[in-house]
Amino acid sequence: MLKISGIQMNCSQDKKKNLEKAKRLAEIAAGQGARMICFQELFHTHWFPRDISQVHFRLAEEVPGPTTEMMQAVAQKMEAVMVLPLFEKDAGGLYFNTAVVIDADGEILGKYRKIHVPQLPLWEERAYFHPGNLGFPVFPTRYARVGVQICWDNFFPEGSRILALKGAQIIFSPTAAAMASQEKWEKVICANAATNEVFILRVNRVGREAKQDFYGKSFCASPEGELVDQPSGAQEGAVMFSVDLAEIERTRRVWTFLRDRRPEIYKELLAS
Repeated sequence: MLKISGIQMNCSQDKKKNLEKAKRLAEIAAGQGARMICFQELFHTHWFPRDISQVHFRLAEEVPGPTTEMMQAVAQKMEAVMVLPLFEKDAGGLYFNTAVVIDADGEILGKYRKIHVPQLPLWEERAYFHPGNLGFPVFPTRYARVGVQICWDNFFPEGSRILALKGAQIIFSPTAAAMASQEKWEKVICANAATNEVFILRVNRVGREAKQDFYGKSFCASPEGELVDQPSGAQEGAVMFSVDLAEIERTRRVWTFLRDRRPEIYKELLAS
């Protein structure tokens, strides 16, 4: 069995303190046996996209940079894979909602940039983030092949399907969800897990910020589309799940969804 963990945190406007808290919680998770650790969306900043302000662009950073360097050292020390969702500024001056994947030896394997960027009240993300331009990479970590879908991406099933076809075994889904939306998140992520027969770990923010109450309730869906365990509560902490990667192939032998695909007749998706 492989232990994986989601770190759900309440973030203040003090980025340094948030990062120190994230480091401590990651060390606790690894100490409890977690070999793969994913943080929430924009894991060490407050939820600045609640409104539009030029001052928030100061929170962006390059990759690699100070945050990734600190967490690379933790990953190497604890021999744990880490998924770090952060506000990225690239060398060309573009800004992205990005997840950096660090392997258990501390090496940065690459990054995923959120492709589907919403523009909603309190989620004014298009004011900050360009749509992702790196496609749907799969990262061959020490413990499993993983992909990432950040928050809004999960409601577009094409991404999860591409990741599964490229060999992902676990999809990490960092989110920043508030309001009464948990049932919808469970339905869509369990459906994505079932139709692609992969594990999906959803990691949500917690705590009250200026205009939102983030409710946590992180959970893991199995290749059967069932919850591996009950969703977490609304408190800060490291949420732990045990997964058996052999379940993926066992499920696919019975439910042959990927085998029975008909890609030659799906051209209408592109035409539209």
